[in-house]
Amino acid sequence: MFCAQQINIPPELPDLLKEFTKAAIRTQPQDVLQWSAAYFSTLSKGEPLPVKERVEMPVATQKTDTGLTPGLLRVLHRQLAAGGIVPVEEVEQKWKDLCLPQAQLLSILQLDHQGREVEWMKFLALACSALGGSITTALKYACEILTEDPEGGAARIPFQTFVFLYKYLAQVDGDISDTTVQEVLGALEEEAGKQGGMIQPRNFLSPQCPPLS
Repeated sequence: MFCAQQINIPPELPDLLKEFTKAAIRTQPQDVLQWSAAYFSTLSKGEPLPVKERVEMPVATQKTDTGLTPGLLRVLHRQLAAGGIVPVEEVEQKWKDLCLPQAQLLSILQLDHQGREVEWMKFLALACSALGGSITTALKYACEILTEDPEGGAARIPFQTFVFLYKYLAQVDGDISDTTVQEVLGALEEEAGKQGGMIQPRNFLSPQCPPLS
């Protein structure tokens, strides 16, 4: 029928398949076919891929039925953060591409959402709270996702970004007083002043920092 000399293998195919396989192993999607369709679709469009930076174990505070991990949330941030305001349909599609449970997305959106668009940084804050058992843990995750520091580094973010996230989560919580918020921010602003306007988890996890809630 055909001999080996007659079968033309595109020269880029081996590397393409190799990268795809590595990405699948790192990301560990629940539905490989669904994720694969999203992978090649975004690859063909030159968009950020639905791929985790590394294999990760579920976090200790994660509910067993969520599927959401810091690594997957980092992927979503890479894909959706640029616009600032994101259509809900786009969030839903990227969420589905990563094979995450629809119920978890709905529970996050119901915390503080109206209309057909979301403010990405607020959504990120709420998603971090879904990962963490407390506002402190949620803000730690947010720092680790938003930082430009290398993995395992200080996880610094601009102090003003921290202020926005903390005030927003405190507002959604409803039980954190304005006095508490101001005491925390006053203490952390002094630390940020010593760190070039940046804040890191070590600062608000320190015993010297007033409790965040």
